[in-house]
Amino acid sequence: PGIQVNASMSDVPPKSKNKRMDQENGMEPVEIDRDLSDKIQEWLEWDKNKTTRAHINQLVKAKDVESLRDCLLTRMSFGTAGLRAAMGAGYSKMNDLTVIQTTQGFCRYLESCFHESIRERGVVIGHDARHHSQRFAALAAAVFLSQDIPVYLFADIVPTPYVPFGVLHYGAVAGIMITASHNPKEDNGYKVYWENGAQIIRPHDSNISENILRNLEPWPQSWDDSLPERSRLTQNPLDEVNKEYHKSVAAKCCFSRDLNRDTKMKFTYTAMHGVGYKFIQMIFREFEIPEVVPVKEQVDPDPDFPTVRFPNPEEGKSALDLSFKTADRNNSTVILANDPDADRLAVAEKQESGQWRVFTGNEIGSLLAWWAFYNHKGRHPEHFPGTYIAVITVFSTVRPSLQCNS
Repeated sequence: PGIQVNASMSDVPPKSKNKRMDQENGMEPVEIDRDLSDKIQEWLEWDKNKTTRAHINQLVKAKDVESLRDCLLTRMSFGTAGLRAAMGAGYSKMNDLTVIQTTQGFCRYLESCFHESIRERGVVIGHDARHHSQRFAALAAAVFLSQDIPVYLFADIVPTPYVPFGVLHYGAVAGIMITASHNPKEDNGYKVYWENGAQIIRPHDSNISENILRNLEPWPQSWDDSLPERSRLTQNPLDEVNKEYHKSVAAKCCFSRDLNRDTKMKFTYTAMHGVGYKFIQMIFREFEIPEVVPVKEQVDPDPDFPTVRFPNPEEGKSALDLSFKTADRNNSTVILANDPDADRLAVAEKQESGQWRVFTGNEIGSLLAWWAFYNHKGRHPEHFPGTYIAVITVFSTVRPSLQCNS
């Protein structure tokens, strides 16, 4: 960012057979082979983002062949978790062009799976608060809209769970969430959800990847980031999903309003500089639990994550230092922590000794499973005996605790 380079296609080194030919033509020898030269010209032809174009041109002028090869001769691999990489210029990075290419491939694959029904059902697209997330979401939406496919595009930052919930709520064929979850600030990503609200499984990932490679050249309207605002096929689902999500969660998961209302417990909450705080407040109000005590230094969205290198609450005590301090000051005994896109949860509890215990993900999962089972049994005693929890795990420490409690 900030680089001003007046470079053009003429700066791309010509395709040369060897250094001797360059010298005979009065040119400085350049170690750029035909494959790399082709990719440079291709990038400069397709990329309309001034910043990333300038960066590639700068590398060409500097004859930085190694960096050019890293940028342009390797491509991000698309897997069941979608894409995740550093932002920057080139096919190996997250940027406008690679988001467009990925979405074009995904669009064609969805068309092959759902045929004309995709133009009735549409797709859901959301984004977190990272650098460029909103623009990547708008470009992804533009690709679908250019093919007359309806898009439910969240107009503001949302937690990742809103996207799969939106897919189910609207009956969409798929969902896209622009986020790199708990990765460092330099990264961004592209998560994909199928019509069942779950992240894709094999062989969808390899099929999408093949379609991406068949649709690399941007379509005529794919760069039109104003299309989402102008198209009659765009809807902003934020208000409706907010309402329906909280209503659904309360109906399925809120079992003890009286206890919630009367509790003396204090909960400290950190959003890890992500999107979660606004939404955790809504959930606590819906469940009639007293408001959380926020970790003020981390509660507002900030794509630079100034207080943590890795904004991952599952890093444990090193990531929760500010939470411990806030909780201790406010006599709070429980800490809840989300990652920046609010689809990951860490929990810590203050012990009688005054020390904090951070639960593992396995322990949290076991507790949630027991709580769901316990409440189901209380509401539906007619189903017992005869109702069971099936547990498949590779962790030997989890199974005995579930067997004991069941």
